[in-house]
Amino acid sequence: MKVRILVRLKPGVLDPQGRAVHHSLEGLGFDGVEDVRIGRMIEMEVADGTSDETLDAMCQKLLANMVIEDYAIEKVGQAEHA
Repeated sequence: MKVRILVRLKPGVLDPQGRAVHHSLEGLGFDGVEDVRIGRMIEMEVADGTSDETLDAMCQKLLANMVIEDYAIEKVGQAEHA
C-alpha cells in the first residue's frame, strides 16, 4: 500500500522558506498570493496490513517534529508495479 505523509508547520510558526517564496512570486509579478507555507511530502510503501496506529506512531516518533509541525496521512492504495 502506498501512503503519503504531508508534514507542514503549525499555524503561527514562522516559515522563512514560505516567506521567501512569497516575496519571489511578488517580485515576478504574481499578484493575489496572500501567504505561502512550505511543507514536505513523504511517500512510503508499506505492507497492506500496516495499521493506522503504526503510521501515526511513525509520524510522531520520526517523520514530524510534533512541537512545530502537523501531519496528515493519506492512503493512496495498492502500490503500482512497473
